[in-house]
Amino acid sequence: MTEHPILTETVGRVGVITLNRPRQLNALNDALMDALGAALLAFDADEAIGVIVVTGGPKAFAAGADIAAMVDWTYMDVYRSEFITRNWETIRRVRKPVIAAVAGFAMGGGCELALSCDIVIAAESAKFALPEIKLALLPGAGGTQRLPRAIGKAKAMDMCLSARTLDATEADRYGLVSRVVPDEQLMATSLALATTIAGYSLPALMALKESVNRAWEGSLAEGIAYERRELHARFASADAHEGMRAFLDKRKPEFKHR
Repeated sequence: MTEHPILTETVGRVGVITLNRPRQLNALNDALMDALGAALLAFDADEAIGVIVVTGGPKAFAAGADIAAMVDWTYMDVYRSEFITRNWETIRRVRKPVIAAVAGFAMGGGCELALSCDIVIAAESAKFALPEIKLALLPGAGGTQRLPRAIGKAKAMDMCLSARTLDATEADRYGLVSRVVPDEQLMATSLALATTIAGYSLPALMALKESVNRAWEGSLAEGIAYERRELHARFASADAHEGMRAFLDKRKPEFKHR
């Protein structure tokens, strides 16, 4: 039987998506990206879920795009099918926080998938690279845009032009990942973080994520204006008033995600 390209489960208010092509080191093909996009949107629409975790296996988060599937494609094939745009960018539509839990190889499209997430937890075994230049290609799932924003132009140029691989320690020092943990603690740490975040008010989380993304993708003036509007909007939220009252009462808030 053909393996399903992803596996999903829920842990409290956390939705977990596991890439599931271990024999191909989770190489990203259309079937996997379609399934990943559908799972992301399903968890995003589920009111019982506050945070999503995307992970792979111990050897590879994702070793990149499936080259065997691409080798004979022509320009018209990729143009007419909207390669990447059609299904790789579904994650950009997700409003809830998404955490990447990365062990092993995160190469090419796998690195770009991690960069598309909001937080990246790296196991000590994690390795990151954008090696498309070796194939006379270039990163096309946002890598040339997100990587310089994450680590700066000079280091991004070094990685992209030389196909340099970063280990977890270098990736942490560069600012590509949020934190590094021992491999055996990767999922426990990621789930604990996700559970903590999911305990906060979901509308506030979504507004905060969008505000940070405005800084990431747009101008300072536009981002400040959006941030201010979202702060003002919190005062129409029942959760914000509950949070402030709980603080004054020295008790834990009971958020209703409203």
